[in-house]
Amino acid sequence: MAEFQITARDAEGKQVTDTITASDKNAAVAQVTARGLFPVKVSGGEADESVHSDSNLLSSGESRRSAVKKPKLQDLANYTRQLANLLKAGMPLTSALHSMTSMESGGVHPLVSVSLLGDVKEGKNLSRAMKSHAEVFPAMYINMVRAGESGGSLVEVLERLADHYERFAEVRQKVISALVYPAFVIGLGFILIFVFMSYILPKFMKIFEGMNVELPLSTQLLQGLSNFFADFWWVVLVVMGFFSFILKAYFSSESGKERLHGWLLQAPLVRKIVRPTMFGQFARTLGALLRNGVPVLEALKITQDVVQNVVIQQAIGRTIGGVTDGKTIAQPLGKEGVFDKLMIDLIHIGEQTGDVPSALENLAETYDNQLNVNLRVVTTLIEPFLIVFIAGVVGFMLVGVLQAMFKITSTIGK
Repeated sequence: MAEFQITARDAEGKQVTDTITASDKNAAVAQVTARGLFPVKVSGGEADESVHSDSNLLSSGESRRSAVKKPKLQDLANYTRQLANLLKAGMPLTSALHSMTSMESGGVHPLVSVSLLGDVKEGKNLSRAMKSHAEVFPAMYINMVRAGESGGSLVEVLERLADHYERFAEVRQKVISALVYPAFVIGLGFILIFVFMSYILPKFMKIFEGMNVELPLSTQLLQGLSNFFADFWWVVLVVMGFFSFILKAYFSSESGKERLHGWLLQAPLVRKIVRPTMFGQFARTLGALLRNGVPVLEALKITQDVVQNVVIQQAIGRTIGGVTDGKTIAQPLGKEGVFDKLMIDLIHIGEQTGDVPSALENLAETYDNQLNVNLRVVTTLIEPFLIVFIAGVVGFMLVGVLQAMFKITSTIGK
């Protein structure tokens, strides 16, 4: 055990010093965090370590790494909405941040608000304070806050950010909800097959074997499959695990990820969900950044990091090169062959009228509506195929058993 001198901030941003006995530096930081304080500096023991808020909150020990995690989109939207409402009510920024330290804001840890409050009291602006917590506030978020501070419209920017992340969370939830039913049906089908092949079918086979009757072809196939899975189930698991590992390793590589993401943009049915999702993400992010005064090149670079498709990221990267050479956004974007004509035309019109942000915002709404329609269409198309597939598999197994029973019955009757 060793003694550590701790400098920390309380919920009001005031500095507190104390001496703590702990086994190591991480344990000392954990004790301070458990008391609701934000560690600033830890000294003593074998060496000194600064954990000032200018450094990333996650870099000062495993205890704080577990305390502050990346929030969900809806949690970040709720946090932003709460802060915007406090500022809109006329509260100074320091008072609003002080209130945020004790408010329930979902997945954003209260220590983040404590750190922001301390940094703002030291004279930093909010965007610079948020930059110390890149695991909580994305680059887009920080740049929009900086633009809002420069233009004197911080409240409006925070409200737009809250709307932005709420919309993102809503789109993601719709996609997940649309996939729940197919995943449930497929999972249920495999469970039924496993139970039938492992428990029910072997009992019937023992009865059939005792009858000394030549079984129908369908029953023989079922018997072969049942025996194979009973004897070599571990081989099946090993092979599936091996192929899963190979596929994951390949699709984690640059070439594999590029091929997978390109396929997702072109594959039938899948593209109806992936394309409007990715295009809406691109349009909404770029439009929000440009709306709040972020320079075009910087906005494109941030959007490139936000969009979760390598093929689209590469297209944006080449577009950045074209804009750097003096071209408009629509010119290099149209040559990529990735984005559809609607997006290129509306961005071009927005550039001619001098209102690209509005064009991008309209595009985002258009793609969101398209996604809603496509989700219903794809779900409607998939459900019958799943039902037919499960019914076919279960029906084949039942036919195999029933044919054997009829064969035995007819043999006994003779």
